[in-house]
Amino acid sequence: MPRRAAARRRPSPTPETRKPRAKTAARRAPGGDTTTMRDAGRTGTATRDYHPAVSSRTGTARAVGVVEIPRDVDDVELAVGDRRVKLTNLRKVFWPDEGITKGDLVRYYAGMAPVLLPHIRDRAMVMKRYPNGATGDFFFMKRTPNPRPEWLETCSIEHSSGNVIDFPMINDLAALLWVINLGCIDLNEWYARCDDVDRPDYLHFDLDPGEDVGFAQVIETAHVVNETLGGLGMPTYAKTTGSRGIHVYVPIVRGPTQKDVWTVAKTIAHDIARRHPRLATAVYKKSIRPRDRIHVDFNQNAWGRTLASVYSVRPRPRAPVSTPVTRQELSGKIAIDDFRIDNVPARVKRLGDLWAPVTAASARGRFDLRTIAG
Repeated sequence: MPRRAAARRRPSPTPETRKPRAKTAARRAPGGDTTTMRDAGRTGTATRDYHPAVSSRTGTARAVGVVEIPRDVDDVELAVGDRRVKLTNLRKVFWPDEGITKGDLVRYYAGMAPVLLPHIRDRAMVMKRYPNGATGDFFFMKRTPNPRPEWLETCSIEHSSGNVIDFPMINDLAALLWVINLGCIDLNEWYARCDDVDRPDYLHFDLDPGEDVGFAQVIETAHVVNETLGGLGMPTYAKTTGSRGIHVYVPIVRGPTQKDVWTVAKTIAHDIARRHPRLATAVYKKSIRPRDRIHVDFNQNAWGRTLASVYSVRPRPRAPVSTPVTRQELSGKIAIDDFRIDNVPARVKRLGDLWAPVTAASARGRFDLRTIAG
């Protein structure tokens, strides 16, 4: 594997870092209608705990059948239902050692769309773009680029600075293909839906191993986290990160603010670190964090943060996928790259979507944080 480019640079200043717009600036939706944050029924000014948001969504998500991505061309314009999506550089190699192309990545996501879309739909998406593939440099992009398809739905979120950012939303197959074509290898959606960006649907822990930690210790820590959360009556769902760790999620009854959720997660993470000092740490500052511990990262629950979504391909050797795993699998011998772009679709076809309860619309099976908070 060629050594990953050392210049994992931070992105250059982008439009969202420039001079804030007026707090009631008009927003023009793709259909041509102009609204404002206050016109949309979200009164008040953005603060640390309240952020008005407007969705440009005008209809229900479109169900589309199988879409074939050709293998013998570089560029193609596809009909996806009543929409058209242009795909480019399909034969460009994104994983040099494996010979995996951009087209292979697009085909994976097209096939996974039925199970993936319910987990990312109606949420602002932060784009992490790899124009030169998994071994190249990347940059983050929040604001939806122009030009963009007129049918692309967005979530306009007012930040406490007064800045309004139009994030793309990936609500259907056409939008999914569009964002992957931009070079997004993994997908990074918000934890809360656009109709209330301050109230998430789940809390989670990112089990992030230190430099001197193997995956067996990650799994051991995942068991501790599961037992701790289970002792509180919380249902838990684990997935590989597709990198080096494991994510543990708890679907919650929507109501507590993102700050409330962060506070609960912080309390639990520090308790785990106190009771299991050999395994875990809750020290956030990396420079002073023990290298031989698993960081039980609660801070990813902060407002505006994102993690790679379930079923996301990751820019690592062999193109691993962030994949739901069962308790039984966690008790066995698994490895991150057991779950890859070339075998996860068959696994999902065999087992179904193990992650479905995390973002299910029903409140049944979701934990009410008010029973333990405050």
